[in-house]
Amino acid sequence: MTIPQSSAHHRAKAQKTTRLQGHGSPGSPEPTSSVAGTDPEPAPLTSVVIDGVTVDLGELPELVNLEMPRDGIPAVVDTEPALRRCAAALAAGTGPAAVDTERASGFRYGQRAMLVQIRREGAGTWLIDPEAFDDLKIINDALDGVEWILHAASQDLPCLDGVGMWPHTLFDTELAARIAGLPRVGLGAVVESLLGYHLAKEHSAADWSTRPLPEPWLRYAALDVEVLVELQEELVALLEDEGKMEYAAQEFAHLVNAGVPAPRTDPWRRTSGAHTLRNRVQLAAVRELWETRERLAESRDIAPGRLIPDSAIVAAAKGMPTTVPALLALSGFHGRSAKRDAPKWLHAIQTAKNSSDLPPLQVSNNAPPPPRVWAERDPEAAARLATVRPRMAELSEELNIPAENLLTPDFLRRISWRPPSPITMETVSAQLAELGARPWQVEKTAPLLAEALAHPDPLEPRKPREEQEAS
Repeated sequence: MTIPQSSAHHRAKAQKTTRLQGHGSPGSPEPTSSVAGTDPEPAPLTSVVIDGVTVDLGELPELVNLEMPRDGIPAVVDTEPALRRCAAALAAGTGPAAVDTERASGFRYGQRAMLVQIRREGAGTWLIDPEAFDDLKIINDALDGVEWILHAASQDLPCLDGVGMWPHTLFDTELAARIAGLPRVGLGAVVESLLGYHLAKEHSAADWSTRPLPEPWLRYAALDVEVLVELQEELVALLEDEGKMEYAAQEFAHLVNAGVPAPRTDPWRRTSGAHTLRNRVQLAAVRELWETRERLAESRDIAPGRLIPDSAIVAAAKGMPTTVPALLALSGFHGRSAKRDAPKWLHAIQTAKNSSDLPPLQVSNNAPPPPRVWAERDPEAAARLATVRPRMAELSEELNIPAENLLTPDFLRRISWRPPSPITMETVSAQLAELGARPWQVEKTAPLLAEALAHPDPLEPRKPREEQEAS
C-alpha cells in the first residue's frame, strides 16, 4: 500500500527517527486503563484511517515511551517573582501556547485548577500552582491574542476561567480528533496513533492538591503540554486533507464564545437515585441533605461524596430516621464523617418534614419527553425520530464524524418532537440555527432532516404488552 508522503503516517515515522533524543527508549507498553476525565480505552488499535486509507499499525515503528520532558522537569511557579518571570517568558515566546490543567476531582470541593501547565516555543514549559495566587490574570495578559491548544477544552476552560484565564482563540485536539474521525480520542490514544509516542496517563486521577507535588506527577504534567503543538500539526493536516478544517474552526470558536455554562437550576435534583422518590417530603429531604452536604464540603474543602455518598442521601430520604442509631444503620452512613455530622443530617431531615416549601416531583421545562414514551404521546413525532436517527447515522458514517458531533442529540430530539411549519430546508435550517447548531452542521444536516421530517417512514406497530414481556 502506498501512503502519501504528506500523510500523518509518514510524518510519524520521520518524527520518531529524528526528533526523539531525550525522550526515552522504544517500548511496547500494555494498554492503559480508563481513568476519570478520559474516554474508556477499548482494545488496542490494529489500524487507523489516514488520508482516506486504512493503515495497519503493524507497519508503524515501535512506540516510543515519553519518559522525560526535553528541557527537564521545571520548578513549580508558586511565588510572585517567579510568576512575573513566567509571564514575561510566555509573552516573548512565539506561536501557539499549549495549555492544560490538573484538578483534584473526588478529593477537593469543586473543580478548580490545582496546576496549570503552559508551553510555548521560545518560552519553554511552565508549571504554575494557582493555589498560591489570587488569580493568574498576568498570565492571561501575557497570552493576549495567542492561540491556545488544549485537549478536551470543555473540561479545562471552566477552571481556567476560575483563575482569570480565557483564550481569544483555541484549538481543541480532542474535538479535532473527533471531527477527523479517529476511533479513539483520549490524549494518550491520539498521541500514539498520530505521533507514535506512548504517553503515560496513570497520574491523571491523582489528588493534585497534594503539596509538594511528587516529581513523577510533575514529569507527567510537563509531558502533557509538550506533545500538544506537534499533535496540532498532525490534526490540522488530517482535517485539511479531508476538507474538515472549517468544521473544526467553527466548533473551536463556539467553545470560546459560549463561555462557562450557567449553573444548573436545582442541582440537587441530579442526586443519583432521587428519581425513584414519589413523595414530595422525601424529595425535600434530598434537597436539605444535599445542600447541607454542599455547605460542609465547601467549608472543609473536600469532595461532597467523601462525606456521604448520594446513595446515603436517598436512603435517608426514604427512611426518614429520627435518631442517630437509626440514621447510622442506613446504607452509606459509615465512617468518621457520617458519625460526626449525624446531628446535622438529622436536622436536615427534620427541616424537610417541617417545610412548607415542598418541591414539585416534576419540573416543567420545554424539553421533549423521553423518546421511549413518544409512541404513546405523539406517534407522528415518534415516526419522525425513528426516521431521522438511522439516516443521521448513515450520514455520520459517510462523513466519518461521530453522530453527536454532527448534531447535538438534544437538537435532533427537539426538532423531531416539534418541527417547524411548514417543513422546508429553509425552516429546518432556521430552527437548527436557533437551537445553536453551527453553520457547518446546518449545511450538512438540514437537507436530510427536511426530507425525513416531512416524509417520515411509517412507525412500526407496537407489540401487545404480552408479546413485549415475552420477548
